[in-house]
Amino acid sequence: MEQEHKRRPRYKGTHPRNYSEKYKELHPERYQLEVEKIIRSGHTPAGTHIPIMVDEILDFLQIRPGQTGLDATLGYGGHSRRMLEQLQGQGHLYALDVDPIEIEKTKARLAGLGYGPDILTVRRMNFADVDQAAPGEKFDFVLADLGVSSMQIDNPERGFTFKYDGPLDLRLDPTSGVPAAQRLRELDEEELTALLVENSDEPYAARIAKAVMTVYRKGGRIDTTKELAAVIESALSFLPAGERKEAAKKSCQRVFQALRIDVNSEFEVLYAFLDKLPDILKDGGRAAILTFHSGEDRLVKKAFQQFYRQGVYSDVTQDVIRPSAEECFRNPRARSTKLRWAIRADREKEETI
Repeated sequence: MEQEHKRRPRYKGTHPRNYSEKYKELHPERYQLEVEKIIRSGHTPAGTHIPIMVDEILDFLQIRPGQTGLDATLGYGGHSRRMLEQLQGQGHLYALDVDPIEIEKTKARLAGLGYGPDILTVRRMNFADVDQAAPGEKFDFVLADLGVSSMQIDNPERGFTFKYDGPLDLRLDPTSGVPAAQRLRELDEEELTALLVENSDEPYAARIAKAVMTVYRKGGRIDTTKELAAVIESALSFLPAGERKEAAKKSCQRVFQALRIDVNSEFEVLYAFLDKLPDILKDGGRAAILTFHSGEDRLVKKAFQQFYRQGVYSDVTQDVIRPSAEECFRNPRARSTKLRWAIRADREKEETI
């Protein structure tokens, strides 16, 4: 029986305005020629995600057929796909993600490429619980990409960006926890200032926090991404006109980042992951982590060096690895990326240290 054909949503004008009407963004796999053209121009097609530093990661992980690995942050599945290719149908890859919306899409996408449950296990869980990903199993290789996926950023309904108007949410798992709009109302001025400084090094934290509290004191609300962006811009009105636009843009980026980190408890999750990571690696197992801001990188660097001094890791990266200039041109979202790696020491040698 033939499947009933469904027409794509109608929209006014020559181009769709609402994200729900943007059929190409919602189903990029159907428009490969357009996707490839956009990527060649140095942009990320909406509704997709370009994996970062793939070659550098694969060079380090040295994946071989028959091994068992873990992608702790599945996302769009770009890294997982390349790691599965290295396994050549032998071995197994486990993949985790907390996002209930994107995980099903990615699982279906990889299944369509022939990666079924015989070689790939996808689980919806936070990588803070990495020790429960495959109880009793230890991994030859582990990857964690700590960045927010482009699909989440591009969808205004997720509230990850100030460029589009949408609910001020910022949750990686929209079924759990409280949205950023509610979290913002729970903080006082001093707490918000500290949050902006600690999570994103925001230079105008005190001014922005004061502006937010002024809105609340006057009975106003900050429930959408554009409303928060407007408050940030008003807080920076003291700057010269020639500097204000760019400064407001950067402050918006930092404020949204700081709130996202807080709403999703990202530092606490990373602490838990880094603490459990050595125990899930086989002797000689390799772990690679991609970070996207200084706070994350400091935590990874500190944990790797601490375990290295204790003899838990036999080797760790001494200098952070960055994407090439060519990759940054092809994918501007790679510019802030830092890669660090560690190799698990042999446990018998560890016991003698």
